[in-house]
Amino acid sequence: MAKVIYNKYIPFKGFKAIALVWLVFFRDGSKIASQHMWHINIHLRQQKEMLVVFFFLWYGIEWLIRLIQYRNAMTAYKNISFEREAYSHQAEIDYLDKRKPYSFVKYINNYGSKN
Repeated sequence: MAKVIYNKYIPFKGFKAIALVWLVFFRDGSKIASQHMWHINIHLRQQKEMLVVFFFLWYGIEWLIRLIQYRNAMTAYKNISFEREAYSHQAEIDYLDKRKPYSFVKYINNYGSKN
């Protein structure tokens, strides 16, 4: 289980939480629903299977590609394959029990929204 830290600096404004290996940072004053925790747990699993450094490398490169593609930082973020997987399954309590390794790969294809 990751250590939870509440603070006013991490993550950036507009976001409630960020999972960084064994630490989860929550923005002060954020109301965290159980599905936020499942979303975070999906990211922690992704990070583990990508040996952490490759997760963040892939995440950053894909975000840059999506930024060029959509020309909007928030839309780029929402269309990163890791985020697509996490948002798609954050309400499924048993998702991590049945999830196959590297499931985020199914979410790479360009079918995201342009909002």
